[in-house]
Amino acid sequence: MGNVKWMRRLAAAMLVVAVLVGAVWEYRQLRGSDSPVDNTGTGLTLFYGDKGIPLPPIEGRTLDGAQLNLDSLRGHVLVLNVWGSWCAPCRAEAPDLAKLSKETAPRGVRFVGIDVRDNVAAAKAFERNYGITYPSFDDQQGLVLAQFTGIIPVGAVPSTIVVDKTGTIRARIIGRLDPSTLRGLITDAEADR
Repeated sequence: MGNVKWMRRLAAAMLVVAVLVGAVWEYRQLRGSDSPVDNTGTGLTLFYGDKGIPLPPIEGRTLDGAQLNLDSLRGHVLVLNVWGSWCAPCRAEAPDLAKLSKETAPRGVRFVGIDVRDNVAAAKAFERNYGITYPSFDDQQGLVLAQFTGIIPVGAVPSTIVVDKTGTIRARIIGRLDPSTLRGLITDAEADR
């Protein structure tokens, strides 16, 4: 029995190392040599000017069973958050996301979640518990997240992306977000023309 626990811990540690190595590689690929990037302890990456990344065409079923196409939100600043009810940092940042989504909605900012590797009942309970009122894609199969290959590492949960009104990704946060940082990123994206 002791060997099984040790093997599980070793496997978990190896997964963490693999995710970190992948994130560093992906960061270096996105950064390039002349990209102005701020990579602070929060895992923040900024994409200025022509370094912005076009939002891929994303469409799918939400946790409530509705169809959602992100093209319908063009013209709004968009905050996309990758989460799972099983994720401790996701639970920690959920109240901030709920508050910010309500605070910025009158200005036309839209929030959308991408619920990964979860079941619908647990995800809906998560939303109720934390007061999440914006829609989330039901991405049990990882098909929505796969559209962000090269932008969000597949194991980076939580992750948050800020998209300007033109549909260009301007910021990415890997890991738990700081609400004041996200508030500033939203304000910057609102100012982009």
